[in-house]
Amino acid sequence: MKKFYQSQTWPNQKWRWMIPILLLALFLATLIWLPWQAQKMEANERQEQLIADTLWVEQAIIFQLDRNDEVVRQIGSDVVTAGIQPKAVLERFQQLLSSNREIARISWLGPEGETVVSTEKKGAPSKAGPPPHTLVSSVFEIDRKTRCFLPALDAEAQRNSYLISCQVPLYKQNTHYGNIVISYLANGILEELVPWWFAQENQISILDIDDTVYASRASGGVGKNVYTHNRTLELPELSLILRTNSTKTEPKILSNLLVVTIVLLSIGLIWSLLALWRDINRRLAAEGALRQQVIFRTAMENSLVTGLRARDMHGRLTYVNPAFCKMVGYPAEQIIGRVPPMPYWAPEAYEEYQERFSQLLAGSIPQDGFETIYLHANGERIPVLIYESPLIDETGKQTGWMSSILDISELKHAQEITRQQEEKLHASAKLATMGEMASMMAHELNQPLAAISSYTTAASNLIQAGVADPSLLQSALGKVNTQAQRAGQIIRSVYDFVKKRDPDRQCIHIRDVINSVLPLIELQAQPSHITVYADMSDPLPALLADPVLLEQVLLNLTRNAIEAMQNTAQSQKILRLQISYDETMQRIEILVIDRGHGISQQVAEKLFSPFFSTKNSGMGMGLNICRTAIEFHGGQLTHSANPEGGTIFRLALPVISEDNTAAQG
Repeated sequence: MKKFYQSQTWPNQKWRWMIPILLLALFLATLIWLPWQAQKMEANERQEQLIADTLWVEQAIIFQLDRNDEVVRQIGSDVVTAGIQPKAVLERFQQLLSSNREIARISWLGPEGETVVSTEKKGAPSKAGPPPHTLVSSVFEIDRKTRCFLPALDAEAQRNSYLISCQVPLYKQNTHYGNIVISYLANGILEELVPWWFAQENQISILDIDDTVYASRASGGVGKNVYTHNRTLELPELSLILRTNSTKTEPKILSNLLVVTIVLLSIGLIWSLLALWRDINRRLAAEGALRQQVIFRTAMENSLVTGLRARDMHGRLTYVNPAFCKMVGYPAEQIIGRVPPMPYWAPEAYEEYQERFSQLLAGSIPQDGFETIYLHANGERIPVLIYESPLIDETGKQTGWMSSILDISELKHAQEITRQQEEKLHASAKLATMGEMASMMAHELNQPLAAISSYTTAASNLIQAGVADPSLLQSALGKVNTQAQRAGQIIRSVYDFVKKRDPDRQCIHIRDVINSVLPLIELQAQPSHITVYADMSDPLPALLADPVLLEQVLLNLTRNAIEAMQNTAQSQKILRLQISYDETMQRIEILVIDRGHGISQQVAEKLFSPFFSTKNSGMGMGLNICRTAIEFHGGQLTHSANPEGGTIFRLALPVISEDNTAAQG
């Protein structure tokens, strides 16, 4: 067993050591190759820079020669068209000559080659070719060796310089008027048109295709023939070569320094590899432990039935677990990265979502959680309970919010079943009470009713027999009256027996009553997917009232409102309770506002009448009892149409006055 273990682990250990050794060998080879490659790259860069600079110099020379050609052509055009005098032409020649020191001379030759005007001293040689008859463009040519005076060059440079002439023909309507000849010293072109910084680093020469050197400039010394470049200098009818020869030598490698550097780097590399080996082992152990923790946490999150959701400081969704995705019906990739509004928000609760989202961004998170409705991808509405908490990183800085979402559909369903069972129990109790009352009344009323029947029959027989004794009739009617009073007393006794209790008015706060009854109202509204809002202003003075009666009134009114909104569009299924204090009238007003079908004029006239109902199973006593209860408290119950559709019921209850307060005291 031990041999098997060693045979399995040794190759792994061997490869672990072979890889660093191979990497070290590769590193040493790279250190040797890099200086050579750097030298080669530097040489290439120098050559490329020389080519670019040569191109720039060539373009500068061509540009200046073309510019001089244009100026001369303009002078020639003025000579032909305006007929300017030779003296004026000479002045313009001298002006051009003074601003362009590369020019040796400018001459105006007549049609037969005679000199009309020239900037050269009189008697100096001048050469011009035969008068062209078809030539219309400038022509360059190498003229000859010259000893003419050029202030920019010394005597030695002038003796070794060639003259480059450019003839510009003058024509008007196919009539030849002569030529303007502008002559350049080849050395003058290099001295004046080549930048000093370029001449300091390069020997630059002008040659022809036969390698005849017409001019050369070597301000920084003779070229080393390491970096050279030839550039054709294309002139009309003349091809010259612009050669540059750099004065730089090849880059040198400091071999001793390189060896020392390689040794030091190798030692540092070995030390780094050892440290890296130790750190890798530690990292692998930490990663293994972390991987186990991640696997455990992932398995735990995936097994949760509670939805988890994480959001950043801007409300963008950054994480959801599978339970949350199953709850809303959307896969994680469709909702992660989104900002509100979310696809699982129910339309009728948008205002609530936006308000809670604003509170969340402001940092006011409810500690006890809150209930709301989510819209499943299939259109089903799901009641949920949400708990929010800040999401804190390892530095203690808040990076967002973490939410736990519970699907409370089963809880709501159980509550609804409980409520229905309670209603059934109340109905059964009411039926039992009514049965007891009916049985008691039937038993107790049987004797007085039988007596009344007997006495009325006897009185009728006396009248039919013609016995007109008033005392007998009076006696019979008196006994009938007695039995009728007995029947009335029986009814009052049964009523006292079955009634719950006497109203108990006490000092209460309407806010407590609303908070007590609001869960029952929401429970009634849940099956119809109706959203309930309660708006209470401050301050709200105390009332002298029976809280149980007020709760029964509010439950009755809200139940009617919920039933009125059964066929209302989902986005408008909103029930509002608005509680405010009218300081002028010294009363508290409670508005029950629905968006239902409303109340027609015919129904409104009989709305509070006993036994009037628009429901098939209604007894028509609910609103009548509600108004009676409110009037018992000295208030009023009225209704009006809702401008947005539906009905508004208004309860007005007087607050406790100072007299009442004193009496209570």
